Amino acid sequence: MLGFFKGYKYIGMTLAVLSVIIISIFYTILKPKAVLPIYQPAMVNYEMVDSTIQHQRKYHKIADFSLTNQNGQTITQDTYKDKIYVADFFFTTCQTICPIMTDHMAQIQKEIKNDNEVMLLSHTVTPEIDSVAQLKKYALKKGVIDNKWNLVTGDKKQIYQLARKSYLAVKTDGDGGPFDMIHTENFMLIDKKRQIRGFYDGTKAEDIERLLSDIAILKQEKS
Repeated sequence: MLGFFKGYKYIGMTLAVLSVIIISIFYTILKPKAVLPIYQPAMVNYEMVDSTIQHQRKYHKIADFSLTNQNGQTITQDTYKDKIYVADFFFTTCQTICPIMTDHMAQIQKEIKNDNEVMLLSHTVTPEIDSVAQLKKYALKKGVIDNKWNLVTGDKKQIYQLARKSYLAVKTDGDGGPFDMIHTENFMLIDKKRQIRGFYDGTKAEDIERLLSDIAILKQEKS
């Protein structure tokens, strides 16, 4: 009699284990995949958005650009065609937030160095100081891998317009004139369609971890 019930006990345990496995499989299949938002100007703090596009709710993309990197090469939107990339704004003589931001960019570079889908783009906000030679010196100091990370200089007004009207990265005061100065801790995650998919505080380690997780999510999207 005891053997009879013992046999049922093992059958019950087996069924319970199978039930857990089946439920786990269904949960994995039915669980909705994480999706990153596509940021439009109307979704962002209005102080960070140029007045001409503050109410735009769709179709926002990073504008075409032409800048020069640490090797004297021309870098355009085509350099980042079909790439996911992280963008920021810095200057080589900054002694406050920029060293932290650059170290965090270097951390991201380490994580993506073997990933052909992901790149980095850092724009100097003091192009009058950050010449190609200065950027190269800085790149060597920071361990920049040339085919992963471009430090770019160029026309100040173009860079500032990109920051304010494309990346929505800074308050809109100023026009890129000689006394205009951008100082922002923002990192922006850009997808293969040149859309903003995330904003992160480049000085915070926890935001960098979130950014890396979001890159993984973005890589799962169909182009």
